[in-house]
Amino acid sequence: MALEVKLKDQTYQLHRSGACYWVEQDVILLADVHLGKSAHFRKHGMAVPTQADDKEYDKLNAIIEEFQPSRLWFLGDLFHSYKNAEWHFFEQWINSQTIEIGLVMGNHDVISRDSFERLGMKTYDSLQMGKVLLTHHPKEIEGSYNIAGHIHPSIKLQGKGRQQLKLSCFFCTDYGMILPAFGDFTGTYTLKPKKGNRIFAIAGDEVVELN
Repeated sequence: MALEVKLKDQTYQLHRSGACYWVEQDVILLADVHLGKSAHFRKHGMAVPTQADDKEYDKLNAIIEEFQPSRLWFLGDLFHSYKNAEWHFFEQWINSQTIEIGLVMGNHDVISRDSFERLGMKTYDSLQMGKVLLTHHPKEIEGSYNIAGHIHPSIKLQGKGRQQLKLSCFFCTDYGMILPAFGDFTGTYTLKPKKGNRIFAIAGDEVVELN
């Protein structure tokens, strides 16, 4: 289930997976997948189940099936580190796709651009689409609405009994929207809303706006 919102005259469907479907551009935007992170940790002796690797591809396939977009843009940190066994599975996944796929480079994207472009992907430092600027690191630029990742935003809720709940969220300011991390094997960073911010939290199977 996705929540449809209007932001700066554009329509976005915010999905429980952390993906954002931009209706007018027929493109899925998602950030911080961090493919290969579990393999990277296993290499360094951490007991991480191998099923963690497959889950990201299942999620990717599910959102493509749900939205049927013509394009998908990764907003940085597609891979967690250098090439490992995960690259082979990524090649297979890319070769099975029929839509246009691009990557806005992030700080973890140390794999060469040539490697991605040989797979038919376009790569960018940033991507301006009308008045919307797509980046990995959030930016505040007059005249542009910035959609980015990097932060892995979450919000902390506190109940009357002092119990706390932390939820990943889409964090919106006057300047732009920060997407939650799409990868399951990632941490989050708690942000404190200011007046005028809009917070769309992922609560189980739905996305809800917090007041």
